[in-house]
Amino acid sequence: MKLKEKVKNLPKEPGVYLMKDNLGKIIYVGKAKSLKNRVGSYFQRSKHQRFKTKVLVENIIDFDYIITDTEVEALILENNLIKKYHPKYNIQLKDDKTYPYIKVTLDEVYPRIFKTRIVKSDGARYFGPYTDAKAVNDILELLHDMFKLRTCKRSLTEKKEKRACLNFHIKKCVAPCINEISVEEYNRLIEKSIMILEGKEGNLVKELESQMEKAAADLNFEAAAKLRDQIRAIDKVTQKQKIVSDKLINQDIIALAQADNDICVQLLIVRSGRLIGKEDFIFKESDDLKETLTAFLQQYYDNAYYIPEEILLEIEIEDLELINQWLTERKGSKVELKVPKIGEKKELVQMAYRNARYNLKEYRFKQKFQSLKASTGVVELQEYLGLEEMPYRIEGFDISHVQGTDTVASMVVFENGEPKKSDYRRFKIKHGQGNNDFLSMSEVVTRRYSRLLEGGKKFPDLILIDGGKGQLAAAVEILNNLGRPGEQIIGLAKREEEVFLPGQSEPIILPRNSQALYLIQRVRDEAHRFAVSYHRKLRSRRLTHSMIDEIPGVGPKRRESLLKYFGSLGKIKQATIEELSEVEGISDKTASQIREYLDKHIEP
Repeated sequence: MKLKEKVKNLPKEPGVYLMKDNLGKIIYVGKAKSLKNRVGSYFQRSKHQRFKTKVLVENIIDFDYIITDTEVEALILENNLIKKYHPKYNIQLKDDKTYPYIKVTLDEVYPRIFKTRIVKSDGARYFGPYTDAKAVNDILELLHDMFKLRTCKRSLTEKKEKRACLNFHIKKCVAPCINEISVEEYNRLIEKSIMILEGKEGNLVKELESQMEKAAADLNFEAAAKLRDQIRAIDKVTQKQKIVSDKLINQDIIALAQADNDICVQLLIVRSGRLIGKEDFIFKESDDLKETLTAFLQQYYDNAYYIPEEILLEIEIEDLELINQWLTERKGSKVELKVPKIGEKKELVQMAYRNARYNLKEYRFKQKFQSLKASTGVVELQEYLGLEEMPYRIEGFDISHVQGTDTVASMVVFENGEPKKSDYRRFKIKHGQGNNDFLSMSEVVTRRYSRLLEGGKKFPDLILIDGGKGQLAAAVEILNNLGRPGEQIIGLAKREEEVFLPGQSEPIILPRNSQALYLIQRVRDEAHRFAVSYHRKLRSRRLTHSMIDEIPGVGPKRRESLLKYFGSLGKIKQATIEELSEVEGISDKTASQIREYLDKHIEP
């Protein structure tokens, strides 16, 4: 069934759709208020369609969908499926940091307070996450110094210990284990600790000041001095936290900055009016601020233990109300997403934006600095070939075929002299004119760099063509037609390892022991290896399909079912009649025919 016909049969209900490529792999997951309208929009011609969407549509061979009762259910399901399948074209929050929390074990008779990176539904109370681990340590140090809370993991029930640990003797613990403090008194210390963790230290300070004055009036100067030290300790910790609001509100403030295809999402964490932490997230190969912000909100708060009552955003997004509803349901109380236009909240968003812009600039500077720390091969290559720019990023191409069949091309990428396999690309050659390396090279260069131009992406510092003057000339002509005549490009001929440059009739011979020659040989050889492996894969697949087609009673549909079930011809060869009959569409009779044919015609 053609995709457009399949779209016509879609329901106009909310749900999630899963786009698949020619291998059946899920490459994009999306949600929809109306599945029919949303999925149908992908297959309508539009001049305003973004480059990324065009590339996605080109790779869609099939799709599945799941109907949900509500849009919120679709949003939740979309999150879960993105985490499960990691689709290529979805924006994903790749943040592997595990932030610390402060845990108060309220489920224990004598609670403990400590740092943890694991959050459970265990009756304890958690504070965080904290982006600054040092701040966590400072707060814990303050609480334990002030209140002498227990740190041991003993199970303190009605049965008491006979002897206290060392912490009691060095005045670091109030020793509930030997009844030195009652449950009620100890829990009052826990309550005071929680006041600090909640940001209500102002109330606690007033209480301590009142106690200090009373102790001084009673001439109990030792107690007064102790209370004074506690007040100073609280001030010392809380002064590090910038006050951004007089209202004791919990907020997250989010803004974005963009440069080329890099986007920085800045998160400021405000608890009880104090800025307690900040974190930035870099999204590479992103070109849409609203789409990136939406993906960030979904994925970040899907994993967050705590959701504040207010989230301030810099820009409007399409699904604002939907995400607001989802967050409210997750928190169990009202959450407000706002895009402030004026006033104090607008100033907070602007502060987040300034941080985002600075952090993105710093990130890009670090990337550039790393490129400046170029390898010896990169430096030598620029020097020997007289290149205008240092070839930090090299893209190398190769063509592979056998007597003009199953022609493919490969592109490999080296950055600072090392392969960057995540950027490798493979191409099926489409011109259909058999063994024509010049035409094949022209096609692959056209496809690669026309897409870069359409997407506004940066060209490599050097393009390496596997071949002599002919292949180089074909590639140069394409770059000229694309309006990029000044690109750095070279050809490497295998016989004498000659390097050809555009406009120069004579090749350059690099020193045999140079790192420059070693580098371009590695690029060329890697491109050749990658092309050959892809060619073998396609050829094997074609031969496998033709072999299976010759089996009586097996047509295209049953062939696909067999390959999908077993994964390869080798496993089909080894399958028993019983295993073959388990495949959808294969009866016991057909399974016997397949086994009989395999035994007769194909070696095991």
